[in-house]
Amino acid sequence: MPVRPDNVHQATLLRLLRDGGRSRAELGDVVELSRSKLNLELDRLIEMGLVEQAGLAASRGGRRSGMVRLSPHLRFVGIDIGATSVDVAVTNGELEVLGHVSEPCDVRIGPAAVLDRAMELLGKLREQGLFTQLHGVGIGVPGPVSFREGVPVAPPIMPGWDRYPVKEAISQELGCPAMVDNDVNLMALGELHAGLAKQVDDFLLIKIGTGIGCGIVVDGKIYRGVSGSAGDIGHIRVDDQGPTCTCGNTGCLEAYFGGAALAREAVRIAPRSSYLSERLASVGRLSAEDVAAAATLGDPAAIQLIRDGGRQAGQVLASLVSFFNPGLVIIAGGVARLGHVLLAEIRSVVYRRSLPLATGNLPIVLSELGDTAGVIGGARLISDHVFSAP
Repeated sequence: MPVRPDNVHQATLLRLLRDGGRSRAELGDVVELSRSKLNLELDRLIEMGLVEQAGLAASRGGRRSGMVRLSPHLRFVGIDIGATSVDVAVTNGELEVLGHVSEPCDVRIGPAAVLDRAMELLGKLREQGLFTQLHGVGIGVPGPVSFREGVPVAPPIMPGWDRYPVKEAISQELGCPAMVDNDVNLMALGELHAGLAKQVDDFLLIKIGTGIGCGIVVDGKIYRGVSGSAGDIGHIRVDDQGPTCTCGNTGCLEAYFGGAALAREAVRIAPRSSYLSERLASVGRLSAEDVAAAATLGDPAAIQLIRDGGRQAGQVLASLVSFFNPGLVIIAGGVARLGHVLLAEIRSVVYRRSLPLATGNLPIVLSELGDTAGVIGGARLISDHVFSAP
């Protein structure tokens, strides 16, 4: 198994270096260690192969301090399993994406088949010479996860995955540590590390895709709740008489505005939309992407459909904002590609319905990381684990 730090001081130094190389003097300004103790811990990390010397820093008025950085041989993997696709990326120790591959994949074909596809994609990255040894893998799945056990628990859109040992299976397959979390939590970690939330300690990430979920970040850390199900906002009821949801209840937000619901509604309004009716006739089905394309062309029926869904999502989000008082809200996921028509509707509802004190300085924005948020978050998740004291 790959090497891990010996103690909390080494773990702290590794996490600081994850944001880029620094001089020993700069590290001494941040950590509460004597110069001799700091050098001892850094030298031990160098001996372990986790850190390396990187020349001399600019003078601060006296003897130039030595630069140190994470070893360029460190490799982490992020695997983002969605309802309809799987993404795999390899990063270095600083979580820069070195290679990223993706392909369509239906999560309903079961855990063994989906994980085999993920391993095949990882094999393609290995063939490109991106790694020989892995130091850890972070995996996201589109359903509730028992974080301690690393298993999905009764996921509504993942038949056959209940309590499947994802963490154990991947760790044994690759011979390195593995961690499993809900895919929305990984996206939030990706935004925290490399996205719009880099300077924000308390924020919400709303993923609107096949399902709808919320990543909750408090004081720079993911809040998962007691059992790991915090943020499952897609199953908040918005209408007692609404359509049946995949969870078995009626009127859930996801049943109104998840990807499957949007595709269903697109078929319903197709007679009022020339673009959607032509698309339905030629392909035989419709998707959220088709609604986005129609809206881009100015199709009024598609635009109204987006606004209706955005209003439902905005009503749920308004309650969350008043309750949580975040410093930022990020909208992400496949349906979020509906773009600024959706964003404008959500903003309008939230700013109108939430408390003024909560929304006075609240940005509500679309993610800029796109498909890389989840895989960067997966790498961040496992690096947090590897860069921690045993």
